[in-house]
Amino acid sequence: MEGVLHQVFSGIATGGIYASVALALVMIYTATHHINFAQGEMAMFTTYIALTLIEAGVPYWVAFCITVPVAFVIGMVIQRVLMNPMMNAPVLASVGIFIGLLLIFNSMAGWIFGFTLKPFPSPFGEGPPMLGGMFSRHEFGSTCVTLLVLLTVWAFFRFTSLGLAMRAAAFNPVSSRLVGVPVARMLALGWGLAAAIGAIAGIMVAPIVFLDPNMMSGVLLYAFAGALLGGITNPAGAVIGGFLVGVIENLGGAYVVGSSLKLTMALVIIVSVLVVKPSGLLGRVVVSRV
Repeated sequence: MEGVLHQVFSGIATGGIYASVALALVMIYTATHHINFAQGEMAMFTTYIALTLIEAGVPYWVAFCITVPVAFVIGMVIQRVLMNPMMNAPVLASVGIFIGLLLIFNSMAGWIFGFTLKPFPSPFGEGPPMLGGMFSRHEFGSTCVTLLVLLTVWAFFRFTSLGLAMRAAAFNPVSSRLVGVPVARMLALGWGLAAAIGAIAGIMVAPIVFLDPNMMSGVLLYAFAGALLGGITNPAGAVIGGFLVGVIENLGGAYVVGSSLKLTMALVIIVSVLVVKPSGLLGRVVVSRV
């Protein structure tokens, strides 16, 4: 029983990372109705920026506070320069841009920073496990940071006029323009926020998986599974789905398929959701008259 509890708590810790990336995916999907395949690579690239600052002698949390705004600016620039002109383009054109961004960020990271695995420091120390041995110090700290980020994002969209304008611009851009909402600016802010959330997820997961240009590929797959499970149109559902996928991954890897096949759990979840309930647990079903 203790082993099961340990796997559950460890799954909650990693699920927080998946929830963050899933939330970023849903934010982009809500605005563009496309999945940003480059979300993980963007997070990886900004994590390299954080490591560069740390290796240059910048304190961890100062580097953290510098990297997140940098990621925000990168996200805004991508939306304004690449995605905004593609608003009315065919679907495959936008998909091609996302795949191109994935390859560009991956190649640039390898070219600039190298392809070797690099350890990433944890700010939470190397002390004994916490909560009766259920959480390592980094797992507990990263879970707290993730929950704080998710709570802040929820409060921003729920209680601020800017957050409401961003939600309106993503949900119905035509009506939003009619009431004076600057849709292009709101979408750019949404892209920036998604990139910043992804950067935080990358920084939190890097001490666990080590840093290399491909470190976020598996995380992105799990996050996509979480977004589908919770509901690709529902940010809260994506967060819940991310935590659920983390727990399912750990329990399935420990007691069902083994650690070497854990990634298949994400594929099983994706296929199962698409077959059984494509809208996810909390997603809404959209019916269009044609």
